[in-house]
Amino acid sequence: MKVAIKKLSNGQDLPLPHYATPGSAGLDLLAAIDQEIELKPGARMAVATGIAIELPLGAEAQVRPRSGLALNHGITCLNSPGTIDSDYRGEIKAILINHGDSVFKITRGMKIAQMVIARH
Repeated sequence: MKVAIKKLSNGQDLPLPHYATPGSAGLDLLAAIDQEIELKPGARMAVATGIAIELPLGAEAQVRPRSGLALNHGITCLNSPGTIDSDYRGEIKAILINHGDSVFKITRGMKIAQMVIARH
């Protein structure tokens, strides 16, 4: 399945989403932010990824949490999985929430979520 990925102005210097290993189901999504974000315990925020995609009809993308962030820091995606429809052309953002006990710092280029492309 072919998916067009467009880098937006806030993500020009970041790598495109890619699979970390040949067996990976999800593409890594990176934080395309200008300055460090402090996500306080209990807080939630939509974090920009600097990309937009064009999916074929009959496909969807799902934004999912990263297990390491969830286990080690209590950071997860609030609406997991977040569905991106084939007709959406805006910037992809990950809605993160901090279920941990301490402030979590998000920095530019940090892996914040993963995106799985699937037929429906």
